[in-house]
Amino acid sequence: MVLPKPVRELPADLAAVLTVVAATCVTVLVPVLNETPLRVVFGLAFILFVPGYAFVAALFPEAGAPPEEGFSEEKTGTANASGMESSDDAQTTARFRDRGIDGIERVALSFGLSIAIVPLLGLVLNFTPWGIRLVPILLTVAGFTVVATGLAALRRRSLPADERFRVPYRHWIDEGREELFNPETRLDGALNVVLVASILLAVGAVGYAVVVPPAGEQFTEFYLLTEDENEELVAADYPTEFTVGEPQPVVVGIGNHEHEELSYTVVVQLQTVEREGNETTVIERTEIDRFSSPLVADNGTWQTTRDITPTRAGERLRVKYLLYQGGPPAAPTAENAYRDAHLWINVTQD
Repeated sequence: MVLPKPVRELPADLAAVLTVVAATCVTVLVPVLNETPLRVVFGLAFILFVPGYAFVAALFPEAGAPPEEGFSEEKTGTANASGMESSDDAQTTARFRDRGIDGIERVALSFGLSIAIVPLLGLVLNFTPWGIRLVPILLTVAGFTVVATGLAALRRRSLPADERFRVPYRHWIDEGREELFNPETRLDGALNVVLVASILLAVGAVGYAVVVPPAGEQFTEFYLLTEDENEELVAADYPTEFTVGEPQPVVVGIGNHEHEELSYTVVVQLQTVEREGNETTVIERTEIDRFSSPLVADNGTWQTTRDITPTRAGERLRVKYLLYQGGPPAAPTAENAYRDAHLWINVTQD
């Protein structure tokens, strides 16, 4: 009794609409809840169904049951001269009395109109100072839904009680209880048990998929960059001409997409190689640098600038970068590295 009378008398389906709107706002705006699967569950209903349902409820407040048969003279008031209503008049009157739509049509229209309404609201927001961002979209869709729900409640209240649309949830519950606990035959009872088990299994599978989404591909990015004239990092213009003992910088980058926090080690070797056809053989290798990264968070990136300092002269020498998760083995090679990258350089003697 604390609540106002219009709130107490709000139809159950419209109250459910407002509940979804409130729950969506809470799960999106509250810092702890916006990282839970509840945000996805309420968000999908909020975008794909609720705005359209509220709009349809405002347009069609009438019940959509099929027209009653055999209207009497008192109901229609269209009797002919003999005091009897003609069949044509009765059919016409029945057709006009059935102004509403049924539940299946409401659900279909709710999905379709939601898919149309939300982009239109976003288009309008695009021409406002707020733009298309999370909070403006959330508040705009929520405001539209609340206004449409209020209008739907007013229009239903203006109709006679027997003509208002209602969701017969109590009737559905009673029928479901009767079918489950008082089946006509044993076969019906067995089928009911299988149906309930199937529904629980489906709900559990969907819930598990939402709570524990697939991890996706695991990989690590490993790359080399240089700075251009504008001090921007680019994958071009790598140093190729060196002098023994004189360093030149290269930026080494690591991107962690392994779904866990990791530390990496990079071993840099100066290699003399021999190429024969498509095969490359390492004749001599010298370690010229070794360094480790700090812990790199999942989906995090770490970059560092390291100098290449050749220790011997030669043509077409290869600077090989070997990446390892954790520590490297005693004899680092391209075969046992997790990732590798390389540069070709010419080194002259001073």
